Amino acid sequence: MFNKVKIERGSAGFGGPLVIQPTEQKNKVVCVTGGGFHPIALRLAEMTGCELVDGFKTGVPDDQIAVVVVDCGGTARCGVYPKKRVPTVNVLPVGKTGPLAQFITEDIYVSDVKEENITMFDGSAPVPSAAPAAAKPAAAARPAQPQPEEKSNFLARFGKAAGKVVGVFFQAGRNTIDICIKSILPFMAFVSMIIGIILQSGIGNIIANFVSPYAGSIPGLLAISVVCSLPVLSPMLGPGAVIAQVVGVLLGVEIGAGHIPPSFALPALFAINPQVGCDFHPVGLSLAEAEPQTIEIGVPVILMTRLITGPASVVIAYFMGIGLF
Repeated sequence: MFNKVKIERGSAGFGGPLVIQPTEQKNKVVCVTGGGFHPIALRLAEMTGCELVDGFKTGVPDDQIAVVVVDCGGTARCGVYPKKRVPTVNVLPVGKTGPLAQFITEDIYVSDVKEENITMFDGSAPVPSAAPAAAKPAAAARPAQPQPEEKSNFLARFGKAAGKVVGVFFQAGRNTIDICIKSILPFMAFVSMIIGIILQSGIGNIIANFVSPYAGSIPGLLAISVVCSLPVLSPMLGPGAVIAQVVGVLLGVEIGAGHIPPSFALPALFAINPQVGCDFHPVGLSLAEAEPQTIEIGVPVILMTRLITGPASVVIAYFMGIGLF
């Protein structure tokens, strides 16, 4: 017996409300968050009566998913499932952002969801169905008519083709500007704020004394790389690439201040980044239409290989960086 639930956005969230109506076919709550099952996923499975599935361990066909729970900081996962018209709950306060922002709409996505935002649907109002993707209207059949002038017909076809090409480039320009305004510029402001705090608060000196012994030597960088690539930690460090962004800014400030040799900039970059993308592996395999068994085997294999490729990339970057500075 399945129950219908209503999911509303949190105080800092976007989208919704979503009404989830599980069926005999769509009877799974998929959790794609690092660190096991998220409390929101547990709550949804309990209230709906659906089967709870760990997306990092088991692949689920899209037509069997009632709702998916993610903890995306605004990169890809928050847009991948809405693009496939799968109801998506993001536990973080993230709105329309990232390369798939155009697919993040209020009828299929809700964010900043807390347990108190999930309630039973009383059934007094009809369930709002997700708006299907607008189908392209079929071209009206035109009777074959002889064209008196082949030249004008050619010009008409050429004009339509040119207009289509111009439209594609124009839309590409709009998307580029949109990404710059919503993603790149806020990140630049964030980095500037972090650098200002480090320089003016004295935190830089504390970090220098703590990080320099590790970031200023190959063994230390290898230790950082191993910690970041641990299969238990890497999916939790990946969302939004926040850890890599913050630590990268800190290391950059320390290199600029002379506390860390510039020759360690390239290996340090690889040392702090082995966890990047580890939260996206199940989604990436799902986008590639991989079989459930492939996802079950592929995700842990990729996470384990990061323990090898992470430290190896640090060593390679160290030798490649010799003589660059």
